[in-house]
Amino acid sequence: RLTESGLSMVDWHLVKEMKPPRTQQEWEAEFQKYQQFPEFKILNHDMTLTEFKFIWYMEYSHRMWGRVVGLAYILPAAYFWRKGWLSRPMKGCVLALCGLVCFQGLLGWYMVKSGLEEKPDSYDIPRVSQYRLAAHLGSALVLYSASLWTGLSLLLPRHQLPETRQLVRLRHFAHGTTALVFLTALSGAFVAGLDAGLVYNSFPKMGERWIPDDLLAFSPTLRNIFENPTTVQFDHRILGTATVTAITALYLFSRKILLPRRTRTAVASLLAVACMQVGLGISTLLLYVPTPLAATHQSGSLALLSVALWLMAELRRLPK
Repeated sequence: RLTESGLSMVDWHLVKEMKPPRTQQEWEAEFQKYQQFPEFKILNHDMTLTEFKFIWYMEYSHRMWGRVVGLAYILPAAYFWRKGWLSRPMKGCVLALCGLVCFQGLLGWYMVKSGLEEKPDSYDIPRVSQYRLAAHLGSALVLYSASLWTGLSLLLPRHQLPETRQLVRLRHFAHGTTALVFLTALSGAFVAGLDAGLVYNSFPKMGERWIPDDLLAFSPTLRNIFENPTTVQFDHRILGTATVTAITALYLFSRKILLPRRTRTAVASLLAVACMQVGLGISTLLLYVPTPLAATHQSGSLALLSVALWLMAELRRLPK
């Protein structure tokens, strides 16, 4: 999304598209297909074949990586299943994860299709629907979270922690904070989808104001939350601030409880990654969203979610 390459491949074939164009004639045919769609006609009408090859290979790499991920799930799952190494509950879990992988690929193409449609009444630049982009990212985050949680549940032994009132509160606090991290990461899809990082490139104020004048410019009001770039950026700032505040409070509260060393490391790591992520977010905004920094910020959100899930795994309740 950051390299504006997502609409360069205008069709989808599970196997056929795995072979990239080889000859000059094949490349010209691929370029001609791209020229039939709005992004070329409106935004990239002066693009050369060399420039097209760059964005095409970016999208091709993304799609091929998705197929590699799918095989990394499905092939070992089939092997372990055939060997009889999976328990009955684990079979259900594996089926769900493999199903999510397949769904993720289909959802990706459904997202791309929204950017290929002709929109005669729109004067905006061609882009994928921010709703479908958020769904695609949300599905990826769910798949990743479920995979990581499954792995941590299998590999990390549970701690013998006494079920005190403070521990229960800390566990609930950790669950709520993880949900907030997930929501903040998901809101980033709307920021990317609407290029909302390119408006109000100042911090902590937005321009000269804490609350910008065009925050509720769209009608009806609810549209602003998902379609107004100003509101989308404002909401992402608020969610980011709330997330780092919650993580700081979680860290301070955890200091009052006697916890195992590994759990304390998880809490401290969560705070450290949160501070890093805030710094990356502010830097990305102030520097007008350079691609390497923006990609690092997106990766930081996944790192933060990973550590939050690790902490949740550390605080798991002992089975009765």
